[in-house]
Amino acid sequence: MNCGIKATEKQGDIYYFVQWSALSKADRYDIITKVPALAGIFEIYWMDESNRLRLFVVGKTIYGGLRSEIRRITDPELCKNNEKTKKILEEKEIWYRYAPTDSANIMSDVLWFFMQNYFPEDTSTEHSGRYENIYLKESAPDKLLWVP
Repeated sequence: MNCGIKATEKQGDIYYFVQWSALSKADRYDIITKVPALAGIFEIYWMDESNRLRLFVVGKTIYGGLRSEIRRITDPELCKNNEKTKKILEEKEIWYRYAPTDSANIMSDVLWFFMQNYFPEDTSTEHSGRYENIYLKESAPDKLLWVP
């Protein structure tokens, strides 16, 4: 597996490098066989009418791992209590990617960084509090057009 998160600390700051997995179309059987049962971060997208991917969910998972969380979030049969989400899952093409890491602190920092950039008005996510500044670069084997 050549995806994951690397960290380098310099003078009280942290520099993360996120290597994403290949972007994959959500299929329950493929998820079960291809996604590792490891902790990590993930992004889930839906395809719009212009064939552009739109960010649907960004998150982290520890218990159950990436396999079970991505499977749970992308399956309309497992979606309860949210009709809008269920409708998207039933009617749209769903895609995902992930980056495993076994550190809860790294996941918190990376997720916080993404939330600050994707949804700056959402202040519900906190970083680990270990570093003065958090920097991040990412790489993916696909060319991804993210539409806010």
